[in-house]
Amino acid sequence: MKNALLALAIFSSTLTALAQDKISIFPSVNIKSTDGKMINTNSFENDGNPIVVSFWATWCKPCAKELDAITEVYDDWQEETGVKVIAISIDDARNAVKVAPYANGKDWPFEIYLDSNSDLKRALNVNAIPHTFLLNSKNEIVWQHTSYFDGDEEELFEEIQKLK
Repeated sequence: MKNALLALAIFSSTLTALAQDKISIFPSVNIKSTDGKMINTNSFENDGNPIVVSFWATWCKPCAKELDAITEVYDDWQEETGVKVIAISIDDARNAVKVAPYANGKDWPFEIYLDSNSDLKRALNVNAIPHTFLLNSKNEIVWQHTSYFDGDEEELFEEIQKLK
């Protein structure tokens, strides 16, 4: 069993590495803001600075840990790189009403959106969360990562710094 888990971890890492080598434009998909307004993802912009897009859900403990860890260093990250973090919930329509109170309770300083129909999730082939994407100034995906372990935010910040 341990060998199977190790093989799966290596396979997953290899796929992530291969995916990271391919640069692609962030897809144009309609999602909702927490106040119910439709927004198209092609409107994501940050004055030429990097954008981090993190897929999460209210029921995902590693997702909350990742976004909590980023919250702790977000002011410093913004000051140094101008990065913007956008958190996109994949909670289904039944749980969508929980998203804003959950994020507000966490005091996350990010833009929060809902992908309740999973349109963006499917367009990006997100199969596991947390799944984090880094976009450059042209909204091209230049790096991505799935799962979260303590300290992963440091690797993300290193990738953000490469874009400055």
